[in-house]
Parts: sequence; C-alpha cells; structure tokens
Amino acid sequence: MDQWFLVMLSNLLHLHNSLDPTTDTLSSTATSSTSSSSSLLQSSSIAPLLLFTMASVLSHVASTRTPSSSSNHRNKHLRRNRNPNASDYSVAAFRALSTEHIWSLEAPLRDAQWRSLYGLSYPVFTTVVDKLKPHIAVSNLSLPSDYAVAMVLSRLAHGLSAKTVANRYSLEPYLVTKITNMVTRLLATKLYPEFIKIPVGRRRLIEITQSFEELTSLPNMCGAIDSTSVKLRSGPSSNPATYLSRYGYPSVLLQVVSDHKKIFWDVCVKAPGGTDDATHFRDSLLYQRLTSGDVVWDKVINVRGHHVRPYVVGDWCYPLLPFLLTPFSPSGMGTPAQNLFDGMLMKGRSVVVEAIALLKGRWKILQELNVGLHHVPQTIVACCVLHNLCQIAREPEPAELWKDPDESGAQPRVLDSEKSLYFFGESLRQVLTEDLHQKLSSR
Repeated sequence: MDQWFLVMLSNLLHLHNSLDPTTDTLSSTATSSTSSSSSLLQSSSIAPLLLFTMASVLSHVASTRTPSSSSNHRNKHLRRNRNPNASDYSVAAFRALSTEHIWSLEAPLRDAQWRSLYGLSYPVFTTVVDKLKPHIAVSNLSLPSDYAVAMVLSRLAHGLSAKTVANRYSLEPYLVTKITNMVTRLLATKLYPEFIKIPVGRRRLIEITQSFEELTSLPNMCGAIDSTSVKLRSGPSSNPATYLSRYGYPSVLLQVVSDHKKIFWDVCVKAPGGTDDATHFRDSLLYQRLTSGDVVWDKVINVRGHHVRPYVVGDWCYPLLPFLLTPFSPSGMGTPAQNLFDGMLMKGRSVVVEAIALLKGRWKILQELNVGLHHVPQTIVACCVLHNLCQIAREPEPAELWKDPDESGAQPRVLDSEKSLYFFGESLRQVLTEDLHQKLSSR
C-alpha cells in the first residue's frame, strides 16, 4: 500500500473519530493499518467513507507529484548560469577525450585538437604531465595531475581569467588560482634547469655558432638578446609609475636570450616595465656570471690575430661589451663596412624577435597578464619553459604571432666599472667588421 496513503489515512482516522464517536475505529489501528481501514469501511456514518475517498485521491496526487516550484526554480537557475560551451571544457569532457577517444583519433587530428585547447600537441602535453606528476602528487591536490595541467595550459594558451576557467571547469575561482600558481611555479623551478640552459657544452656551441654564421656571416655568435614588456591587466597600488612601460601601460620587463632555433637559453624577469633594457641586463644573473667569468666558453677562434670568444648580439639599447656586441648606429649613418656589420648583426638579432613573437602568440596570457603581481615572474618564466618544449618538439607555429611595437631608445652610457670591457668590446667589433667586409667583398 502507498506510504503516502497510509500516513494520510492514519491522520484521517483521528479526524473521523472526532466526527463519529459512535464507531471505535482507533482501537484497531493499534494492530494494523489494514484492519483499521476495514473498520472504517464498516462504519454506519457517511463521514468515514467520504474521508476514505478523499484520502485515496490525495494519495494518488502525492504519488504522481511533480517537482516543487523551488526545485524548478533552482534547476532553471542552474541551466541559465551554465556556460553553453561548458561541456567542451569540463573536467568530465577532458576525461572522455584523454582516456576514451584520444587513441582512436588520427595523430594529426588529435594533436590539432589538443593544440587548440591547450596550446601544444598531445605528446608534449603528456611530457609535461609526466614531469610534473611527482611534484603535484605531494601537494594533496583534489584534481588528478593531468586535469590540473590541462586546466592551467588552457588558461595560459587562451589568456583566460581564473573566473572564466572556473566556470568552464565547474570549479571555484580560488581553486583555479591556487592550481595555476602551483603548476606555473613547478614549471618555473623544477623544469627550468632542464629546458633553459646556457650553451656551455662544446657540441651545442658549435651547432649554434655555425648556424648563426650561416645566417649572418659573423663567426662565434652564440645567441641574441632582447627585452619585451609584458602588459599587466592591473598595475600595483604602490609606485605604479615605475611599472609604466614606454608605451603607457603597466607592465614588467622580460629579458630573453635565444639561439638559432628560437630556443631561450636564458630568461630574466626582475624589473618593472619602466626600467630600461640596459639596467635590466646589468641587474640580471647572466650579466653577473659573464662579467665574473663564471660562464666559461672554451670555444675560442682567432680572427685577424684576435681571440674571439662566443658572444651574443643585441640592439643599441644594450651596452657594448666583449660578450655583447651592438650596432654602430641605429640609423645607418656609419661607414659602408659598419653599415654592413650592423645589417648582419640585426639579422642575427631577428631570431630573438621572432622567438618573442612565438612566445606571446602561443601563450596569450602574456599579451595581458591577469595573475597576482607576486606570481607574475613565475607565470612568465613558465610560459618560456613551455615555449622551449614546443620548439624542441618542433611544434608548428601559431597562426597569429605577436608583434611588439618598434623599439626606440638612447644608447646606454658606459659605466666606470665597464670601461675596460667597453674598449675591449669596441676593438672586437671593429675586427669583426673588417673581417666581414673583406669576406663579402671578395665574393
């Protein structure tokens, strides 16, 4: 018998007893609800029959009841607030794609889909997950490692805010922020030494210098240096003017050195956007290591009787040093030999410009960084590590590359502590200029 009917019948029996006291129906309810209904039907009063009929109708209505208005309202509210594309980005959808369907897809289709969602192909994605999994495991994170990495990569690749990612993954924004900070910190610390290295090994140095020489005809060039402003969505409350870039928006300064494959072998994020390139370079660990002789490049060549060690090239915003060569003139006002040297040097420098364009094109969060100021450096460095992974794996370049505005700036002054280095760098530049002019003139 329907439970709702029994409850209502019991209540109605109490009501009947008060309406028709001549019939003692309650005496049988103590034994069973079935015998109670029999006594009720045998009563001489019409009230019991009427109440029994009402109870049957109410029982039928209760058994076929629809959800309450509050439940309907709640369901409508959930449907209204659900992102129409949430299923495409939910954790459940990621699980289905990664575990059930991924191996049934052809590799090009699979990797193209992965790049559109996470900025890199599936094999590179699994490499990142495998390397971070031991470190994520000790954090007692509520999400599996591959879910956490996928969520953070989707944010970095598309420049999404924590709130947007939270809606797509059905998570709380604070949890998205926490996971983003954890994964980017691991990328910037645990994977940095493995994927961002100064090329001190002779085999790698030979590969890099030969490739640059094929491009520029300049010998022993081992890298190109440049800086770029990384725009912040919101600047700091204290000393905001120091973060204003020359383009007028709050930013921090990223300095990178790239090889011929557009792979970064040094990354530095130490200065607010209002700092000039030379000051940022002089404050960097790379400058300290180069000036102190901590970095030993044993690949030394002889050019016109001069010993030439490996060097990097930069634009006129950097100081001229033995290990950092810059152009004679930013406006092409030098001698023909000097202008030829400047053109080849800037051709080598173009590699790092293209690397930065790739970096910001792949990881769109760097086009307008939307993380807390304390986590800005690690987020930028994490993107540089991911960039190197993509370059090493020969990932295709994104369709849309970033283009920084054309640079303009004064040549930095020579510091007293750098005078001897400057004169040595000036001598080296002149020797390379004469050698280059003779080589190309004789062809």
